[in-house]
Amino acid sequence: MSTVAPEGFSSFLFKDQNIEHTVFVGGSGPAIVIMHELPGMVPETITFAGRLQEAGFTTYLPLFFGRPGKENSTLSDAGYALRLCISREFYLFKRNASSPIVTWLRALCNHAHNQCGGPGVGVIGMCLTGGFALSLLTEPSVIAPVMSQPSLPACPLGSKRAKQECHRELDLSAEELEIAKRRAAEGITIRGYRFTGDTLCPSARFDRLREEFGSAFIPLEIDSSPGNVHGYAANSHAVFTIHYSDEPESPTRKALDGLIDYYQKKLLNP
Repeated sequence: MSTVAPEGFSSFLFKDQNIEHTVFVGGSGPAIVIMHELPGMVPETITFAGRLQEAGFTTYLPLFFGRPGKENSTLSDAGYALRLCISREFYLFKRNASSPIVTWLRALCNHAHNQCGGPGVGVIGMCLTGGFALSLLTEPSVIAPVMSQPSLPACPLGSKRAKQECHRELDLSAEELEIAKRRAAEGITIRGYRFTGDTLCPSARFDRLREEFGSAFIPLEIDSSPGNVHGYAANSHAVFTIHYSDEPESPTRKALDGLIDYYQKKLLNP
């Protein structure tokens, strides 16, 4: 597997306990850890990192699988999904438990804070890593968590009622949830992003987050219903990468502007 760093990035191997992954780093300023989604570290993910670098941040991109800059494809998605089903690092279907990779990510966030300084670290999880941002609130250095289209636990099987219950589940333990709620009560705010028609990140999951965190959870849901003004497809999923539009008045561009403002207020001008 190629681990050649994308242009403008350096790389290093980061190991904690028995887990080791390559991490790509670029930019300067306080750290933001970007956790890529199921298609892998696609070109759109690298472009997204560049936008955050331009806004004044150092971005850390851990490579969980695949190779950096590989184009998204249905075939590669299927291959990665099969690998993740048997991975010891990711729990795709387990409810009320965080994936083992989260422990490694906590150590990476601590390392990034030590390297970059500042008041703390920002994180953003996307798709299968979306919920990791919540689990990472157990790491004290994490002060700006963002959940973009959090898709775990996956809910492919079972009765209608079982699926409805699954859609409300969060991929973290009860203990982690209580720590996250305590930190929210102390002033941490949590951003969440999804398209309204996204079945991988069901609306019930955001309803649960509202119930658990109240006003500390700040959601932004982008209209992808049939005939929506901006032409987003019904299956739009990746808010900041594959389905992102950089047109100045597009909802995804406004979402990015709001995201950058959030990070700047938390990490640059607290």
